[in-house]
Amino acid sequence: MKIIMMLAFATIWSVSSCAVLGQAAETDAAGALEHPLIQRYPGQTITWQEIDNYREFRVPVGPVTGYRKIDDWVEMTGLVTRTLYTYRGTDRTASEIFLNYKGALEAEGFELLASRFSEARNGREIGSGQWLDVYLRTNPWASGGEANTQKAGTAGSGGAGAIVATKDRAAGRVYVVVNLELHDVDYIGALIDIVEVAAAETGLVVVDAEAIGSGIFEEGRVVLDGIFFEFDSAKLKPESSEALRAVVEFMNDNPDLTFYVVGHTDSKGARSYNMSLSKARADAVAATLIADYSIAPERIEGHGVGPLAPVFTNTSDAGRERNRRVELVER
Repeated sequence: MKIIMMLAFATIWSVSSCAVLGQAAETDAAGALEHPLIQRYPGQTITWQEIDNYREFRVPVGPVTGYRKIDDWVEMTGLVTRTLYTYRGTDRTASEIFLNYKGALEAEGFELLASRFSEARNGREIGSGQWLDVYLRTNPWASGGEANTQKAGTAGSGGAGAIVATKDRAAGRVYVVVNLELHDVDYIGALIDIVEVAAAETGLVVVDAEAIGSGIFEEGRVVLDGIFFEFDSAKLKPESSEALRAVVEFMNDNPDLTFYVVGHTDSKGARSYNMSLSKARADAVAATLIADYSIAPERIEGHGVGPLAPVFTNTSDAGRERNRRVELVER
């Protein structure tokens, strides 16, 4: 996946029109590499970069509420890549570049947790000088250099803003924070922070009754984390018992609801075989709930859809792993 920036008049820039993803342009700071998640706005240069393989990070998603205080934060831990892009010139405005980043994130399916651009730098709203000050104080960088322009503020009017966006990927959730400002009449700075939250290790996350209810009542379906099968088999492993007990607890608390158990596979192998395996696994879960936990047969029914409803790409190991799942679906 890559995010491709678009000019305001809707010209789409391909990878070849600017720096190649994952490589440095000739004018970039020594050692800096473009993150493969985002392609720069045409004409931008990387003037500073800092990467932490593992660190705690906090992202504000609300306005300033007091002296150096913001109430609403999202906390995370993971790989943090911080890159300062600068645009030198007067032929583009800060608001134009801001809107291109926002549009590119939305086009790639990111959820916008916060987004605001203003011609004024003062105030307490998202993207304001006070907001950025709290954000940077909470998440300081170890090295100095060009990034310190973000702390200095803007030389005049022209605007500044921030975008906080997130997306769930097979490799784990990712957060993108874009802070953009007109620092000088011919200098637009964009500090882009990318936090890649590592996916949980397989087998460590088990769904509980509360999580099942949240998924069912909000989306009509929930992935039953903690359901495990023998390799290439529909035989349930003993460690599935905790997740099964959570399903039973939820069903007993909601006696008027009925459900499908739906099995899913990745796309490796023959489709007919995967369809059969996914159905057998769904039937095994339903049969166990009926035989071992006294769930009424008319309340639960197994179905298999094989590889037909992936949630991630099947071209990676992480994606295939997430596609192999069992869901509880409200009838």
